[in-house]
Amino acid sequence: PPLTNIISFSQTKTALKCNQGYQMALTLNILVLIVFEWNQEKFAKKVEKQLHIIIIALALTMAIIPLFFQNYNPRCGNCTIEVIFDECNSTDDEEELCVVRGNLTVANVLFFIGFSMVFIMLIFGTVAMVWVYVHVRRQETKTKRYNFRGVQRDNHRESKRIRKILLLYTISLYLCWGIFAAMVALESLGSIQIVYGIRVVFKEAFPPLLGFFNMLVYFLPKCLKYQQDHPGTWLVTAYFQVLRPRAPCALSPSGMCCGQKEDVEDGQEMNFAMANTANEPASSSPIDSTDQKDALNLNS
Repeated sequence: PPLTNIISFSQTKTALKCNQGYQMALTLNILVLIVFEWNQEKFAKKVEKQLHIIIIALALTMAIIPLFFQNYNPRCGNCTIEVIFDECNSTDDEEELCVVRGNLTVANVLFFIGFSMVFIMLIFGTVAMVWVYVHVRRQETKTKRYNFRGVQRDNHRESKRIRKILLLYTISLYLCWGIFAAMVALESLGSIQIVYGIRVVFKEAFPPLLGFFNMLVYFLPKCLKYQQDHPGTWLVTAYFQVLRPRAPCALSPSGMCCGQKEDVEDGQEMNFAMANTANEPASSSPIDSTDQKDALNLNS
């Protein structure tokens, strides 16, 4: 295949491996923030730099190795990591095929590693999200035993928001890589032949879009807040207003910059760590709901 195609596919391979690695990093970030009560500063100091190095190094290694063994080869209009077979010249058996380009062992090892990474990402993402979901529900149940003078309703709303975000992250993960893994497994076992159009959509188009879908989920609370502040605004318009670049205050007309910043000001809805008791200020002593006198005072 032409050199430009090889370089293009090696770049795509690197991007997809980074896609998988950073998805697991995002999942780990949410897990330690909520369940283990870390904050972003602690996460950045302890593991963030190491994660960047590991993810980028692994992605580059997986993309560069096939270059040395000529394992980037064409297949059905695509450039894939596999070998090319052709008739053997050293035998009279016309049905016997030999490898004429690439290394079969390298191709099989890389396929196994790549496929394993997809399944590890799916399993880790699922387990972590379920773990966080159960933790949030337990904290909500624990707070229901007390009356916190107006805080209980806020805790329920925060718990519900986090559970919705977790569900959306999980849906985007399985939409982009879950269907892909199922299709690759079925094709490898030879139990089913996937229609070409479906293969293109779920094996070529959706996996690179995982980061885009995660971005939509991440900014969804801000967009919903923008809709609340501007009734009648479509969600697409809210995304545009939240994500569009803005000129620095020094370059903007007088008064416009401050008004624009207020429209999309960061709020608590963007902070996963709000579920942590470790990151919350010390509150007043809880009032047991069994205390009838205090309960009457709260209801008055």
